[in-house]
Amino acid sequence: MTLSQWMLVLAIVLVIEGIGPLLFPNRWRNYLRELTAMENNALQRVGGALVTAGIVLLIIFS
Repeated sequence: MTLSQWMLVLAIVLVIEGIGPLLFPNRWRNYLRELTAMENNALQRVGGALVTAGIVLLIIFS
């Protein structure tokens, strides 16, 4: 992938990440409160699952 393609991917991620707080600030705040209440190992499992899903999608579509 070229640098331009990586920047495009980063831009898409930033847009997607910004939709929640932009459109639903109260729900987003409640979601963050729930995340902070979770145990560390639960957060690590969620993070690991997201990273794994992302890697699988990168392999499939690249």
